[in-house]
Amino acid sequence: MRRATGAPRSNWEKTVAEQGLCFGTPGRGPGGVSRPYWDESVHYVFEMDEILSLEADVEVLHSMCLAAVDQVVLTERFKDFALPEWSWEAVAASWKRSDPHVYGRFDLRYDASGPAKLLEYNADTPTSLLEAAILQWHWLKDTHPDDDQWNSLHEQLVSRWAEIAGRLPGSELHFCWSGADASGEDHVTTAYLQETAAEAGLDTIGLAIEDIGWEATLDRFVDLAENQVAALVKLYPWEWILTDDFGKHALRSLPETLWIEPLWKTLLSNKALLAVLWELYPGHPNLLPAYLDDPGLLTEYVRKPRLGREGANISIVAPGFEVETGGVYGAPADGGMGGGWVYQLFDPLPEFDGYRPALGAWIVGDHAAGLGIRETAGLVTDDGAAFVPHRIAAS
Repeated sequence: MRRATGAPRSNWEKTVAEQGLCFGTPGRGPGGVSRPYWDESVHYVFEMDEILSLEADVEVLHSMCLAAVDQVVLTERFKDFALPEWSWEAVAASWKRSDPHVYGRFDLRYDASGPAKLLEYNADTPTSLLEAAILQWHWLKDTHPDDDQWNSLHEQLVSRWAEIAGRLPGSELHFCWSGADASGEDHVTTAYLQETAAEAGLDTIGLAIEDIGWEATLDRFVDLAENQVAALVKLYPWEWILTDDFGKHALRSLPETLWIEPLWKTLLSNKALLAVLWELYPGHPNLLPAYLDDPGLLTEYVRKPRLGREGANISIVAPGFEVETGGVYGAPADGGMGGGWVYQLFDPLPEFDGYRPALGAWIVGDHAAGLGIRETAGLVTDDGAAFVPHRIAAS
C-alpha cells in the first residue's frame, strides 16, 4: 500500500459532473487550505494480496456484526443503543423477519502491516457510493487501463435488487433523501441507488422524504400523487425518524410498508456496536478495544457519540494527540443528541505524505464489494475529507 501522485485528467471536472457528482464542497488540506473533494491528483496503490486480505477481513466483520445483532435482540440490550423503549419490539421483529438489507460501509484503519481494524460501521445511510462505484472506476480506465481495482459495487447492487425484488410489497420502490441536505450528497447517492434498482428491472420513484405523507383514514404512507408507499429506500437516519411522530407511523406500518435499510440496522449503525463486538470477540485481530460510557482501562482512547456523524463531537485523549471536534451530538444529559458515549482504543490512521487515509470497505447483501478512500490532513475523518481513488498494481 502506497500513496502515489499523478496529473489529473484535463477535463476531470466536466467528466465527474457528467458521471453524477453534482456537489463539490471543498475538502481541507493542511492548515485548512481548500482541496477538491474528488481529488485525482493522488491515489493509493495496493498489491493484490493486500486487497484479498481486506476482502477477507470485511467478510469476517460482517458475519460478526450480524451475530452481534442477534445477541442484542436475544438479550434485549436495546437500552445500550439509546433506542426509545417504544421501538424495541419493532426492532426485534424486524430482525426476526429478516427484513432485507442492501448495503453498508465499514470504515477501517489499514496500513498493510497487519489486519484491518474496524473504526465504525456505516450500515444505515452510507454515502460516497457514487464515487466508489462509478467515478473511480472510470478514472482507472482512463488513466491506468492495465491495472485493476477492488470494485464490483455496481454489479453487486444490481444483483442485490434483483435478489430481493420478490420480497418487496407493491410494484413500486420509492427512493427518498432529505431536502434539508444542502450539499446535495444525499440526493446524489439516492439517485445512484435508484439507477441500480431500475437497471435490475424495478419500477422506481424518487422524492424528498419531507414529501411523503400519512393518510390517516387508510393508515398508510402516500407520495405526492397520493399513491401508497409500500416500499421505501431512505437516505435518512433511523435515529432521526425515531425522534418524531413520523417514526411511530413508520414502525406501526411494518411490515406492510417495507423500509430499506431495515429497522434492525439501528443496531449496526450505532457505535455501541463496537463495544458489543469487543465483548463478544475480545482480542479479535480486526477489532479495537471499546467500551460503553467509560474508558475502562484505556489510557489512550477516542470518545465517540453513539449516534454521531461526519466526525462530530469526537475527542481524542492520548499524549501529543489531544483533539476535540464540535457538533450537536453527545450525552443527552449535556443537551446532545448522540445518545451517550463509546470509548475506543486510539489507533491513529497511518500517515502518508502528511495525509491519513480511512478505508471505506463496502458490503452489498452479505458480500464484500469494493473500496473507497477518504483522506484527511487531521486525525479525524470529517466533512473536510477528500475522496481519492485507488488501483491494484498489475503484476
